[in-house]
Amino acid sequence: MKLQFLFLLLLVACEPPPRTDNTTATDADTVQLSNTEPSPNEEYVMVTTAINLPLYVNHDQAAFRAWGQKTGVRISILGPSDWDVPAQIQTIEQVIGTRPAGLLINGTDPGIAQAINKAVDAGIPTVVYDSEVPGSRAPCFIGSDWYDMGRLQGERMVKLLNGRGKVACLGILGMANQEAGFQGMLDVFKKHPGIQFVGKYDDKGNFETAARTAADILAAHPDLAGFCGFDSQSGPGAGLAVKEAGRAGKLKITTVDAEPEHLKLVREGVIDYLVGQKRELFTWYGAQFLFDMAHGTNRFSANDRRAGIAPIPQAISTGAVEIDRQNIANFRVRN
Repeated sequence: MKLQFLFLLLLVACEPPPRTDNTTATDADTVQLSNTEPSPNEEYVMVTTAINLPLYVNHDQAAFRAWGQKTGVRISILGPSDWDVPAQIQTIEQVIGTRPAGLLINGTDPGIAQAINKAVDAGIPTVVYDSEVPGSRAPCFIGSDWYDMGRLQGERMVKLLNGRGKVACLGILGMANQEAGFQGMLDVFKKHPGIQFVGKYDDKGNFETAARTAADILAAHPDLAGFCGFDSQSGPGAGLAVKEAGRAGKLKITTVDAEPEHLKLVREGVIDYLVGQKRELFTWYGAQFLFDMAHGTNRFSANDRRAGIAPIPQAISTGAVEIDRQNIANFRVRN
């Protein structure tokens, strides 16, 4: 039944988007529009996984829609409802056949590299956003430096603990971006022998799993001094476990993301520090880079693609938003 549902979802989601009226095949292997004026039928496609994840809906997709409206082009957002990388790959490959004006791909997993490269080989302007995809030949990545996000968490945790105490971390093990974050944090801890790292634990990006895992860690290590979190559910899950253990405000918590539940927990004094991504920023500019590629806004040769030139930035780190109890008043908590 689940497979049937997924098939139907993909069938509906991947209905070929309408082609642009002013797309001109100036070259057999290049998609390039004839002028810099957008066509209302010109279509750009975002492909993600977990398409209903609030983090994506409220930030990435909202920014992409706003960009499409401001620019005057059509946009589509496609992908499976669950965290299903094979389904995201299938979606990318189906979209390639529809020849969109541009393809904005969420860098969810290294496994999507081959599908990304198929889009590049098909001459479709392609940008990877959020997290880098090793092995991808997309001309541009724009998003977060996860190693640096881990480094920021590590440095803040050391400061909160005055350089001494047991620390555990939660996240999705094996996910390339979060493994980079783990490493950034651990490299900081290596410089502080008073920090005892208990281990990294898989919460699978699920709130209930994160809360249960954090409670188990607290039972096994009653003297634990801090949690670091690396997915959107790590912080709220750890926060619940710490509150139920009666240690809110005493055990230190740092984590990624700045969603409403995270901000509330900072206000309550349960979470000490957040490092958020500038999701709207990398989605908006990722889309704009697609437009610039499609329209040849900047050209450096008679045929940049054949000359091996990417007429947009190759890689951009959009930086992080740091939030703690000192500046939480500047951030609105939405219900």
